[in-house]
Amino acid sequence: MSGEFVHLHAHSDYSLLDGSIKVTSLVDRAKELGMPAVALTDHGNMFGMIHFYRAAKKAGIKPILGLEAYVTRGSRHDRSRKQGELSNVDHLILLAQTVEGYKNLIYLSSVAYTEGFYYKPRIDMEVLQDHCEGLIGTSACLRGAVAQAALNSGYDEAVKTAEIYRSLFGRDGYYLELQDHGLQPQKQLVQIYRKISKETGIPLIATNDVHYLNKEDAEAHDILLCLQTGSDIDDPRRFRFTTKELYFKTGDEMRQLFPDDPEAFENTLKIADECNVELQEGDLQLPKFP
Repeated sequence: MSGEFVHLHAHSDYSLLDGSIKVTSLVDRAKELGMPAVALTDHGNMFGMIHFYRAAKKAGIKPILGLEAYVTRGSRHDRSRKQGELSNVDHLILLAQTVEGYKNLIYLSSVAYTEGFYYKPRIDMEVLQDHCEGLIGTSACLRGAVAQAALNSGYDEAVKTAEIYRSLFGRDGYYLELQDHGLQPQKQLVQIYRKISKETGIPLIATNDVHYLNKEDAEAHDILLCLQTGSDIDDPRRFRFTTKELYFKTGDEMRQLFPDDPEAFENTLKIADECNVELQEGDLQLPKFP
């Protein structure tokens, strides 16, 4: 059964001081579990993409090239807020279907650093709208736009937000992520997303927001977060994940979380089948400067 599911939301150690999985370990685990593909969606960057692509190809696993983008609700040029006030930045998973989509990923990642960087590499809806061709979008984690709309403004605003994103990626290009790490807000969202999907036709996928390889790696990952935030591990006020479920789960473990949503698993295979990016290696890909 593990082979009947694909992880489409996973972070490597290129999600700097946030993910702890080596790219090769990510690929090896997917192969060990009989999964036909796996995605890499590091936070705000594509630093590990070529390493990941080569490792997956060598292992006979389809590499799905992605990114977890930070999307500001205002302009990417706006730097007026303080760090503690950056709650207007939403997370969004982007997956490349085609070479054009991969080039758009590169462009968006570059713009996030060169034009939008403010504490985090940010894009905005303006640049996303102009560079979403060949990309699949998914709703990401609790910090995603639809999740934030649902939890803070209610169901109607969540539907409105989901429809905005579907209008960008097309009728079959945007998905709502079902996640369950034992957190109460996620359990609320699962019910909301099922309702939105039923009413609007926006499809569902099951994901696990993978940050570490095995469940027992949660403690080491917690220390990594302390390094990221400059915090003492004994500080009760520090940033931490209040769950130990962000590991690379088997397909069976995922199905136990969502036994009533078979389409959410079928859709992970559908997306994996649709994402077909072949990179031409060996030729210099430097930009031309007239």
